[in-house]
Amino acid sequence: MTDRESESDGVRRRNAMKALGGVGAAGLLSGCGSNIDVLPGSGSDDARNVVFIHSDDHRYDFMSFMDAPGTPDFLETPNMDRMAAQGAHLRNVSVGTPLCAPSRASVLTGQYANEHGVVDNQHPKTDHVPFFHRYLTDTGYETAYIGKWHTYQLDSAKPRPGFDHWVSFEGQGQYFDPTLNVDGKRVKRKGYITDILTEYARDWLDSRDGDKPFFLFLAHKAAHAWFRPAPRHRNRYANAPIEYPETMANTKQTYAGKPDWVRRQRNGVRGVNYLFGGRFGFDELYRRYCETLLALDESIGTVMNTLDESGMADSTVMVYTSDNGYTLGEHGLVGKQTAYETSIRVPLLAYAPGTIAPGTVVNEQVSNVDFAPTFLEAADQPTPDHVSGRSFLPALVGGKLSGHREPFYESYWGGVPKHPTMFGTRRGRYKYIWYYGPVKNELYDLQADPLEQHNLIDESEHDDRLDAMHDRLFDWIESDGGTPIPLQRDRRGSNDRKRPPNAPKTIPDDFGSRRGG
Repeated sequence: MTDRESESDGVRRRNAMKALGGVGAAGLLSGCGSNIDVLPGSGSDDARNVVFIHSDDHRYDFMSFMDAPGTPDFLETPNMDRMAAQGAHLRNVSVGTPLCAPSRASVLTGQYANEHGVVDNQHPKTDHVPFFHRYLTDTGYETAYIGKWHTYQLDSAKPRPGFDHWVSFEGQGQYFDPTLNVDGKRVKRKGYITDILTEYARDWLDSRDGDKPFFLFLAHKAAHAWFRPAPRHRNRYANAPIEYPETMANTKQTYAGKPDWVRRQRNGVRGVNYLFGGRFGFDELYRRYCETLLALDESIGTVMNTLDESGMADSTVMVYTSDNGYTLGEHGLVGKQTAYETSIRVPLLAYAPGTIAPGTVVNEQVSNVDFAPTFLEAADQPTPDHVSGRSFLPALVGGKLSGHREPFYESYWGGVPKHPTMFGTRRGRYKYIWYYGPVKNELYDLQADPLEQHNLIDESEHDDRLDAMHDRLFDWIESDGGTPIPLQRDRRGSNDRKRPPNAPKTIPDDFGSRRGG
């Protein structure tokens, strides 16, 4: 985006908002100084189709068009690159809780974890506010859910109300030869899960007759641990050189100013010294992760081609993101569930030919609670009162975001790895992390210190900023009902055992079939 707008840009934005049909979007733009006129709504005639591709554990900087310190030089994601080049790349997107079930619940409800109550992967919840897709169904949308559900109920294979077409599997599912629930019927499929889900999505799109607007939620298992690439991609990067993160080294500088729990996890099951119980080494993990992303990228290309070739692209908003990031060696850690950038930040790409200008870049802060109101606005529907997020649709067509507040983070003790309960927020270039208990808190200047190496918490010149961010954080915690800590009973005990001397350094061929975390 540019800071100055030409007259032709203004016309394009007006036409884009008319194409999107968002009376709400126009109102947001007119209320924040935009020169877009308030548009009258015209009901379902203004509704856009929506395709939402949601992956698992894809960190924000693992796309080949990115120029970031953590991006591997060898990684190839041509379809993600194409989506960014022909649409929009939202650069600063985070999740409220970097863990599968809580993050997915936030997408479905537009609420943070302390509001919707899904705080981990082990404790199902059935009493919840309506998911956003129900509002689409009520207004005439045809809806389909294809892929990983893994939230609210343990039996995630069961079809959920409000979807006209349902394809899913129980829990984390399997990378190869999965058993699926297809509209209530048990179906055993041969092949690779990313390809199979893409096939169901493409077939459903091809079956559309055009009488109704539609919403497709394609939720991939990839690239969840344990990483298992498609056979055609296996060993693609076997000889690729790995540039280790600067903060992976076991030095005083790495842990200077860090809470003690960070160093302790280095030798735990999600630390670089004892990965997943010592089953394999870091290089194998890193390469498998990159290879598993390749079929996911191909899936995005298949969906884009299907929309383009059918003529549906001109009436569709396509969005790609992930449920959380994934730390790969930074601070000696591997995985998620922390408030560090590699854990909470996710990719976000949007594609809508004729509506979103090619090469659009959005720098404003966006959270995963913002997806539900964005999709509702694309459908020309209002945002329900229980939703905490705000639509980012105006930013896709050159406007500014109105009513957005800084993102907040929360991650509760329990599960794997064992870490303190933590809350965080970002304001401008600064991020503050507050821990529940006797743990050293953290404050970072992400502009001067993007690798989060220099904790400013004890530096007196930041006292006023720290006080303001702490008060703002607790205003949010208290106002959204997050004061009670949701304690969870865990009978399994700690998995943070010491690494045995004979632990293997490579992934066994059958490793991906075991129960994932």
